[in-house]
Amino acid sequence: MICILLDTNAYVAFKRGNADAVEILRHADQIGISVIMMGELLAGFAAGSHEVRNQSELDAFLNSPRVNIIPVDQETTRHYAKIYKQLRQKGRPIPDNDMWIAATALQHRYVVFTYDKHFSRIDSLQVASKLDDMLP
Repeated sequence: MICILLDTNAYVAFKRGNADAVEILRHADQIGISVIMMGELLAGFAAGSHEVRNQSELDAFLNSPRVNIIPVDQETTRHYAKIYKQLRQKGRPIPDNDMWIAATALQHRYVVFTYDKHFSRIDSLQVASKLDDMLP
């Protein structure tokens, strides 16, 4: 079963028709959306000139039975703390929102679908930018 957690740039790539993004989403059995990623998307929509259209397209996407919005809870905070410590020890931090997205993925055992290479700095996190990255 392919379970992915979308990063913001992966959702944007999908909406722009990127072939890899479309293929990954087509094959995913479950698509997770972190509330952190939702915040990033909505902030981008609010700052842009197509907020209503973008929100409408997102609402349609969220109506898919394969898509789940995943909240942050106490267990997520434990994963976040481990990631924070690990990256700090390596001297290689990444943006806070991306640590929250990674923590959510680790908690729920999802693969992070992203085009940001810095996610690969996180031990035990599965990251993919194309379908081949997810297949055994």
